[in-house]
Amino acid sequence: MTSRNAAAVGWRNQIIKIVEGPKVEKFIIALIIVNAVTLGLETSASTMNQAGGLITVLDRIILVVFVIEIGLRIVGRGAAFFKDPWSVFDFSVVAIALIPAGSEYAVLRALRVLRVLRLLSMVPQMRRVVSALLAAIPGLSSIILVLILVFYVFAVMATNIFGSDHPEWFGTIGHSMYTLFQIMTLESWSMGIVRPLMQTHPYAWAFFVPFILVATFTMLNLFIAIIVNAMQSQTEQETEKTVAAVEHATQQVDVHLHTDIKKIEDELRALRERIEKRLES
Repeated sequence: MTSRNAAAVGWRNQIIKIVEGPKVEKFIIALIIVNAVTLGLETSASTMNQAGGLITVLDRIILVVFVIEIGLRIVGRGAAFFKDPWSVFDFSVVAIALIPAGSEYAVLRALRVLRVLRLLSMVPQMRRVVSALLAAIPGLSSIILVLILVFYVFAVMATNIFGSDHPEWFGTIGHSMYTLFQIMTLESWSMGIVRPLMQTHPYAWAFFVPFILVATFTMLNLFIAIIVNAMQSQTEQETEKTVAAVEHATQQVDVHLHTDIKKIEDELRALRERIEKRLES
């Protein structure tokens, strides 16, 4: 029974070694890129009229390869496969593509394009960026709450000041918040909104310029700062792990070298004792 278990473990390790090897990973990345192109071509009516059959067949072949790859990874890793978030993500985006087109969930077929996002899990550099963004969520949530508070305060003030003369922009708090969001993005904020407002409210600029300074130049820069800090922390953690792994390997080598040197010294000592005994005899 033990030998069977050992054989099964060895067989699974061999599957993982092949499926997650560099050659297979590069092949899967190439298929993801090709699949991204085919999914884009499916949105073109003229292209589908000319080569729709070929594109559909190619898409299905790629999907079969993805299913086989995911299946082999599940067989190789067993229950541990579903404990890895990236593996669960790969499984989910591939499973969505298996939804029958004629079912009541046919709308979910549009989510097939999520297969392209598998590049995030296959390419280490992209995976590092996503991990940094996830690590930055706690800090970003605090800034979002502050930004919502700023929006609410300015929206109430704008509704009271400009709402009666410009109800299409500031008639309600909802309209005011949407208009302020447009102003925060700096999209047509001057010629499209503020200058028309200044015809009825000459000092409107004194309201919007501080808002832009607070919302755009301060809050958004805080977003960038937190994301950059998270990416730097992620890089430092990976560097520490690499250094720790190198130090551990160096210690192992030193232990082996010390053991080998000690064995050699013992053998030389024993050999010298033999020679001395023979000389004495």
